[in-house]
Amino acid sequence: MSKLSSDSTALTMSVGVHVVILVLMALIKFTLLDDGSEVAVETVFTDEREQQEFTQELDINTEVSENLSVISGATVSTASGGSSAPAVSQTKIEQSESLNEPEIQVNVASVTMPGANMLGTDLGESEIKGEAGAVVEGYGAAMSRLTQELVRLMRNDKVHVVWLFDESESMKDDQKEIRDQFAKVYEELKIAQEQDEKLKSKASDETLLTTILSYGAGIHTHTANPTGNIPEIQKAIDKIPVDETGEENLFQSIMAVCDKYGQLAFRAQRKLVLVVLSDEGGDDGAAVEEAISRVKRFKAPVYIMGREAIFGYPYARMKWTDPKFGLDFWIDVKRGPETAFVEALQYDGLHRRWDSFSSGFGCYEQVRLARESGGIYFMLPGDEETLVGRAAHLERKFEFLAMKEYQPLLLARRDYEQERSKSKFRTEIWNIINVLNPYQDDKLNIKEHWYAFSPDEFRPEALEHASRALRAFGIMNEAIRRLEEIEP
Repeated sequence: MSKLSSDSTALTMSVGVHVVILVLMALIKFTLLDDGSEVAVETVFTDEREQQEFTQELDINTEVSENLSVISGATVSTASGGSSAPAVSQTKIEQSESLNEPEIQVNVASVTMPGANMLGTDLGESEIKGEAGAVVEGYGAAMSRLTQELVRLMRNDKVHVVWLFDESESMKDDQKEIRDQFAKVYEELKIAQEQDEKLKSKASDETLLTTILSYGAGIHTHTANPTGNIPEIQKAIDKIPVDETGEENLFQSIMAVCDKYGQLAFRAQRKLVLVVLSDEGGDDGAAVEEAISRVKRFKAPVYIMGREAIFGYPYARMKWTDPKFGLDFWIDVKRGPETAFVEALQYDGLHRRWDSFSSGFGCYEQVRLARESGGIYFMLPGDEETLVGRAAHLERKFEFLAMKEYQPLLLARRDYEQERSKSKFRTEIWNIINVLNPYQDDKLNIKEHWYAFSPDEFRPEALEHASRALRAFGIMNEAIRRLEEIEP
């Protein structure tokens, strides 16, 4: 028994030792496997990213293009009114601090938009709405785009282009730049005729003829007959006078052009095209619907090279220096608004507005005319040295592509008024803008400076403007009360 007990004890101890060894070995194994260093991969976004600085010489190519990309500048639309601005929100790249999982949605429907192979095709007069705002860096880019439009039109018709130049003094430098661009345009058109199969058959004819006119209070002709001779065209531009009246009857001039050259173009089996060059909106904007009716009758697209409208304001203030005496004058020119009627307050509490905030859009009448005729409004946003007022030279705050989402309604004024009258909110705001309009009520303008030094002269003048201030204060209080009523 003692021997058996001794063997059992030895066996038990042996098993125990082996179990302990195995357990220790197992623990060592697991520890080795589990003790690896963890690697965490994180994506970190920071706005404070150092950008590499580099310099590059700016190479501006002014040579004639030998390859023309012909793309229709108009947009396909069946809308009878209002804005048909492209849905640029679908193409914008949104910036975010985190990456989202892509969401893919397939919509199976009939494709109605033209493909890439059809973009240069003329889809017909009734199907085309013009482009409300093509932003270009300068006249060179605008002329290149205009060349593409002329090529598109020349594929089906011979073309007669009538140029309408603004006779204001501020446009002399612009006229010279356009004059220098004409040779490039005609050379590119010749290249297009040689490359395009449809244009080759018309190469022997004068496919494109040009007439140079200018307008101010009246209209002047500078080419005796329509011509394709470049030196003759350039000499005609040099003859454009400066209108001393300061009036800009743009829409009456457009109607006169249609009446004179529309029938001539029809008899010669040509398509009439109008190109307008101006830095003002025109003083006869009330005639815009009549002008639209006239260009539609002759199926004449209107291409306008103009400037941005001042935000919610009919005027832009320009500085003019008298060349003889060197005295400075501040002149109001028609440069807005971008909407059918003003939609912003014209009063700053003491007098009429004195600012030059750009709206990002062209003047309502000009943009509507270009769009309804199937043309393009070319917007030239360059810095203007003579423009004065607060924010006249402020660096642009909004990108043009983003602003296209907020394009104003380009309805006819009558339709616009009907839409506005359906909304109590919009109607009341319009009423307040009208009541507080110093252009309609001169007594809202209160004198701040340059009072008479003599007490006898000062007293009546001060009493007059003090009573104006009291009256204006009462009107503004009433306006605030009415705004509070429509707050809900």
